[in-house]
Amino acid sequence: MTSPLSGQVPDGPASKPLAVAMIGYAFMGKAHSAAWRTVGSHFDVPPVARRVVVGRDAERTAEAAARYGWEESATDWRDVINRDDVDIVDICTPGYLHAEIAIEALKAGKHVLVEKPLANTIAESTEMVATAQEARTHGVQSMVGFNYRRVPALAHARNLIAEGRLGAIRQLRVAYLQDWLVDSESPMTWRLRKETAGSGALGDIASHALDQVQFLTGEEISEVSGRLRTFVAERPGPDGPEPVTVDDAAWITAELSGGAVATVEVSRVATGVKNGLRIEVFGERGALRFDLENLNELWFMEATGPETEQGFRRILVTEPEHPYLEAWWPQGHIIGWEHTFTHQLRDFLTSIRTGEQPQPSFEAGLQIQRVLAAVEESAAAKSAVVQVGSAAHAHQ
Repeated sequence: MTSPLSGQVPDGPASKPLAVAMIGYAFMGKAHSAAWRTVGSHFDVPPVARRVVVGRDAERTAEAAARYGWEESATDWRDVINRDDVDIVDICTPGYLHAEIAIEALKAGKHVLVEKPLANTIAESTEMVATAQEARTHGVQSMVGFNYRRVPALAHARNLIAEGRLGAIRQLRVAYLQDWLVDSESPMTWRLRKETAGSGALGDIASHALDQVQFLTGEEISEVSGRLRTFVAERPGPDGPEPVTVDDAAWITAELSGGAVATVEVSRVATGVKNGLRIEVFGERGALRFDLENLNELWFMEATGPETEQGFRRILVTEPEHPYLEAWWPQGHIIGWEHTFTHQLRDFLTSIRTGEQPQPSFEAGLQIQRVLAAVEESAAAKSAVVQVGSAAHAHQ
């Protein structure tokens, strides 16, 4: 395999822009489009050209291209990834399409960003990792899009933990709750079919929660026990009632490689919670609290002073010294959810410039896929504990 980008290190306004093709234009496509539009205005990154957006419906794809500021639209992703005027492929499709597109794009010498989860199965994820590793030897980069790593408050929390401010981490509690499927009459979508989504709340939002457990602590999840539940068994489809073949909610207990224990609860039927990713980290000398619905705030407690002075204090994460914030507004001027995608592209483009492996890598995405598979195995067998990466579910 040869890469048209081998040895190319764009740097500065005179450099030829890296041309981007985005596959998919719906929810994630809209978020990624906004990030591609703004990243160069706020960060020192290689210049980019929003070359082409790809979708199945020609008319709707053309409308999306015009609305989101792409130069053109197309309906055949295979033709697009083989074009000489495309350098980066950004995959925003449902999970069942990730592997085929990513593998072909990497083989064509294109840098690849793919939305989480990496794929729907361990087999697909493993093939993606092997292809990414080969492409890396030719200077072609790849990354999986866990955008919550780019929330400044969570990046700051990781730094505090890495600096030892909390001491040894003992336990974490993570709840990622949403309510967009509370109504049993909500219509069927691809996210509720196993063949297209892989799993339900587990792959959709537990993947984020589990990635945060590993990102914040710097440790890997080694074993899990889990339970899954589908509360609404069928939903209105285009041709009548259709069975829901994925979970609505999941409960997970996980042990980390360093000995800490994490409990993770996720749901898409939690009435009254719109997008609540709530994280608590408890160490021997301190603790942290975070809520995505107040994403500019981090609550921090140090238990090293007198008991009469201990308590959580609010950190407003808007200072230029906080992660990613040097590019935005004066202190106290908050940022929002969409900024995480801009930060993600900053890191991705910077890695392309430097030739360093961007994080999270496809290998990190595969690790999360193994954790998800272990949870599914534990839930199916009603087993207390399943080892992550065990042979029992390696075929999935």
